[in-house]
Amino acid sequence: MNTNDHDASACKVAWIGLGVMGYPMAGHLARAGHEVTVFNRTREKAERWLNQFRGKLAQTPEEAAQNAVFVFACVGADDDLRQVTVGQCGAFHGMKPGAVFIDHSTTSAEVARELAERATARGLAFIDAPVSGGQQGAENGVLTIMCGGDEAAFARAEPLMSVYARQVRLMGPAGSGQLTKMVNQICIAGLIQALAEGIHFARRSGLDVEAVLEVISKGAAQSWQMENRGSTMARGEFGFGFAVDWMRKDLGICLAEARRAGASLPITALVDQFYAQLQAMGAGRQDTSALVRLLEEVRARP
Repeated sequence: MNTNDHDASACKVAWIGLGVMGYPMAGHLARAGHEVTVFNRTREKAERWLNQFRGKLAQTPEEAAQNAVFVFACVGADDDLRQVTVGQCGAFHGMKPGAVFIDHSTTSAEVARELAERATARGLAFIDAPVSGGQQGAENGVLTIMCGGDEAAFARAEPLMSVYARQVRLMGPAGSGQLTKMVNQICIAGLIQALAEGIHFARRSGLDVEAVLEVISKGAAQSWQMENRGSTMARGEFGFGFAVDWMRKDLGICLAEARRAGASLPITALVDQFYAQLQAMGAGRQDTSALVRLLEEVRARP
């Protein structure tokens, strides 16, 4: 848990989506003294959360959002977000004017802008606030959060987000948080592929891979991926972390936005295809660092 002190006074909040990220993030708010009502499509997971943290269980997003000052969501894709906000029994139907919806999902900038407009029409505020830092960052309360939306609404919500983050920043109007997250994923994809190739090259050259990583991680090649995934990649361990399926979803969003913006992303498009190969191999639920398998395993076949 993040032990930093925060100025946020206790208030009624709702949390929608208790996946590997949302579960610990909602837990941090409960531990910080906020009155948290949770909703999750799988009731069993919500009940497990209630056994671990103090809070209440709602049957629908609309019910969870009733009387909440802040409503948080961490769900899957664009359609999932639309469903829990403006769909039948969606949170927007239960929110009071002046309430703030904070979306921690990774979605398109298009849906963020769409929902921000629909929120405004209802007298609500909407902040797109995707996160970086993975499950470990969520559990330890040290996420990075990039936000898009109204400055006044952000100022109100920032103290609560800081309960589980070490960096929270408003990047611009609605959609800016999602666009910044796209930059993040573009950079990560290239870094993991480069790290995979470096490990593969080191092994084929007869070097001690662990020793190589230990040395170069202290120089200009250092990165979060090298520090946190280098050794596990070298050992062929991928049963944790951010799944290939999730990264493909994110890169699809990046490439679609790039086409709209007229941006060229040749490396990102190539790495996306490498991830497609991993999915075809049945590795969709493995960590994104499994890219090294395409070099170590596939290229080793006769």
